[in-house]
Amino acid sequence: MRLEPLARGHEEGLFEAAQDQRIWRWMHYDASESRETFHAWLEDALAASEAGTEGAFATVDAETGEPIGSTRYLALRTEHRGLEIGWTWLAPSRWQAGANVEAKLLMLEHAFERLGCLRVEFKTDARNERSRAALAALPAQFEGVFRKHMLVRGGERRDSAYYSIIDDEWPEVRDNLRRRLAVV
Repeated sequence: MRLEPLARGHEEGLFEAAQDQRIWRWMHYDASESRETFHAWLEDALAASEAGTEGAFATVDAETGEPIGSTRYLALRTEHRGLEIGWTWLAPSRWQAGANVEAKLLMLEHAFERLGCLRVEFKTDARNERSRAALAALPAQFEGVFRKHMLVRGGERRDSAYYSIIDDEWPEVRDNLRRRLAVV
């Protein structure tokens, strides 16, 4: 698995990978609804990357070159040496296969070891048990729930569960992710 800066050339492969509605259940909108909706998702991600407010990536199968998902750096706070990792999704055929673990290792390694981050945070819908279990397995520290934090999908109120990893915890998290990849 590798991460590549998101590009328009990934659109067709990512659209195919994104067709399962389970991927989008906890997102702001369902990009699998139509080609137009998916194209809008891609254009939004590219625009934010080009503006420097986010860094969007395609998650790609290293052997086949096939796009299998996407992830982003969000909430870039260079003055505070922090950022968020989010908008992460994978084709369900890649769930529980190590791709998310490897993507998190690559993104966290870059954030802590190259960008000098002091804090990396994550948020997910408080009801998204699969995502919350994945964050706890990193292990990221649960920090609490922001009640009625966001409006999603036409006004649905979302409570967001927040997690973080700080630089002091990074060596333990890195070792855990490497151990997990060794057994996949």
